[in-house]
Amino acid sequence: MYWIITSGGLLMWPIVLAGLLAVAIFFERVLHYHRAQINTTDFLNGIRNLLGRRNHQEAIAMCQDTAGPVAKVVKAAIVNRNRSREELLEAVQDVARIEIVRLERYLPVLATIAQITPLIGFLGTVFGMIKIFKVIQVAQLASPGQMAQGIWEALLTTAGGLVVAIPAYIAYNFLVSRMQALVLDMERAANEMVTFLTRRDEDANVDEPIVLASNEKK
Repeated sequence: MYWIITSGGLLMWPIVLAGLLAVAIFFERVLHYHRAQINTTDFLNGIRNLLGRRNHQEAIAMCQDTAGPVAKVVKAAIVNRNRSREELLEAVQDVARIEIVRLERYLPVLATIAQITPLIGFLGTVFGMIKIFKVIQVAQLASPGQMAQGIWEALLTTAGGLVVAIPAYIAYNFLVSRMQALVLDMERAANEMVTFLTRRDEDANVDEPIVLASNEKK
């Protein structure tokens, strides 16, 4: 492996480092999303039961003991339950926006790796071809051995860039799908809690549902 990297020239090192960073981001995000995922239906049912018995502090404690963005959104709704519907919506959306930023953390870096590593590989190919023509120019009639280094560099950097970019792009799309599932859970929790807490208002059923926008592509 080390021989392949050194044969690919200096540009192989940024490709290798980008690949290692992509692997680290992928496993960190998978672990983070796994911890953040909860059974939203059971959680909301438990919260509604507590709120129905006026156990607000116990409901808040349940939110604090539950990991993930859904619990934080529900907690914001309970804490601001005595405000108007508009203020309640704003408080919930503020918390949701913060949680979405946390869910999107590192995803732009992974997308960047998927986009630039093929370009780095192509640049390495150009450098390898330059070396080949330089050898030809100096030696006039270059032997295959003299040209081998440039050919290796041209081929290996292109292959290295693609080997990193393809899995990185797949990983990015997988993580975005996981993130969007969590965002949908937050939307559902926010809508159900706001409706539950303001169900006695005459206009509670005519307001538009909460939609939480993510910066990543769906």
